[in-house]
Amino acid sequence: MEKVTGSSPVGSTIFMDYKTDLDKLRHSASHVMAQAVKELWPETKVTIGPAIDNGFYYDFDKAEPFSDEDLKKIEKKMWNIINRKLSFKQSFMSKQDAIKLFKEKNEDYKIELINGIPDAEVSIFKTGDEWLDLCKGPHVDNAGQIKAFKLLTVAGSYWRGDETKAKLQRIYGTAFFSEKELDEYLKNLEEAEKRDHRKLGVALDLFNFYHEAAGAGLVFYHPAGAMLRKIIEDYVREQHIKRGYDLVMTPHMLKGKLWEESGHAENYRENMYFFKVDQEEFAVKPMNCPGHILIYRSKTRSYRDLPIRFFELGTVYRQEKAGVLHGLLRVRGFTQDDAHIFCRKDQIKAEVMDVIDFVFDVMKDFGFKDIDIELSTRPEKFIGTIENWNTATNALEDALKEKKMAYQINEGDGAFYGPKIDFKLKDAINRQWQCATIQCDFSLPERFKINYVNDEGGESRPIMIHRAILGSVERFIGTLIEHYGGAFPVWLAPVQVVLVPIREEQVAYAGQIKEDLQKAGVRVIIDARNESLNKRIRENTVKKIPYLLILGDKEVQEKKVSVRKYGTGDQGAILVENFIQNIQNEITTKQIS
Repeated sequence: MEKVTGSSPVGSTIFMDYKTDLDKLRHSASHVMAQAVKELWPETKVTIGPAIDNGFYYDFDKAEPFSDEDLKKIEKKMWNIINRKLSFKQSFMSKQDAIKLFKEKNEDYKIELINGIPDAEVSIFKTGDEWLDLCKGPHVDNAGQIKAFKLLTVAGSYWRGDETKAKLQRIYGTAFFSEKELDEYLKNLEEAEKRDHRKLGVALDLFNFYHEAAGAGLVFYHPAGAMLRKIIEDYVREQHIKRGYDLVMTPHMLKGKLWEESGHAENYRENMYFFKVDQEEFAVKPMNCPGHILIYRSKTRSYRDLPIRFFELGTVYRQEKAGVLHGLLRVRGFTQDDAHIFCRKDQIKAEVMDVIDFVFDVMKDFGFKDIDIELSTRPEKFIGTIENWNTATNALEDALKEKKMAYQINEGDGAFYGPKIDFKLKDAINRQWQCATIQCDFSLPERFKINYVNDEGGESRPIMIHRAILGSVERFIGTLIEHYGGAFPVWLAPVQVVLVPIREEQVAYAGQIKEDLQKAGVRVIIDARNESLNKRIRENTVKKIPYLLILGDKEVQEKKVSVRKYGTGDQGAILVENFIQNIQNEITTKQIS
């Protein structure tokens, strides 16, 4: 975490943990918001209001929906509370007294929360003498320390995230230590709105979702989107082959017994689709690992064979709740660039280090330079022995230290079968995106009883490294769209060049150039529609196509093309062969700008 020295914006601490104190500030802002709502609409029931990444929220049970005008009223009331500099004071009371207190206030949700607390006492925070809430804290000293905040949106939610329970209204907001930070964040929000991959995906005719006809969370790629996906997948396959991975393919559905053997049926069932065929239970695969294990154990393996690296662009399906589906970023059917490395214990560190290099090489080609790393440790719900978990965690950490990589520990957020390293990209407007992951697994090899013949002729159990570089192809495409705002670098663009003949007389010349460009491996189309030149230029510019080549009489006579580059404009006339050489260089070097 970032360490800031000097005077703290929220207290007198000399050495401040920025994130912790920012969370404290935002948590306090959520309480002030709840108090404001209760003062404006006393009949409203309050639930919970935590700090989250980039802000805070509070869930309310209110009969009438909050409007944009209501948000302005709440903000005004919040400033009134802040300007009174009401202090946050913590006290404790018995559960019985707390239940009685919140019954008097008609706060049913708070009573349910209290009943679920195992302790004999509960923590209560008062804001001055005017309002109180069930809360563990922490908070700033007083509301006056909240200097910069903004309420953003209202969304629907369900009590405790359960679609069968009461529907609530969630107000999202954000808070910062200074107006400057808030203004910068709001500016980035506006930019993020322009880059929203869901809107650009439709505007650029890349993909769509036909929820009513096909079901939520399932993607339909249109021709341009399918081409973008092919470019990415071809690149990924080529990179894996170069690095010694073997390509495999596994079925989309497998017997339920296999998922019992793997532990998924017990630990992951709520996220899976089960069904019956001939009275036998099957499941659509949510992960590719059991299929790769079956390939591994299809024959005897020797220590000399290891490491064995299986790679698959494997499509999987997971039962995500409708409320969390979000464009390409959270879907029910997606494809992972999934690989599993079977190796000996003494090979783990080297293999993990190679994957780390792989991640950074690939992300450089896609234009991502700033990557944060997290090491996630054993969760509460896990399989395998603690000894093996410790060995696996140490192996991942040793690899990061050997590579001299900065990383943070994410306690308890590992997969149920092993610890993991996660890589988070920063995009053009400094947002983080989860992509690559490396997971070290002693448990599944044990469950599936897979072995190799060791150097003494006996049997030993391999270690299994799960890893993906992009993560999911869908999520990565969404990330790319938002990172580039839909204006892809030339090597990624579904259409790289549009030829625009001014009149009918130049159409034949356009056909010759198209043939030359296609022979050079360039994706090109001709726009010879019976529309004005300006309209065709404008419409192809809106599609964010990297190059428009304008063809008139002069270009035909001189065997040239007039080049317009997206984002730059008119580049002047150039010989056709020179343009082909230039664009080939851009493509082969994967030039970003």
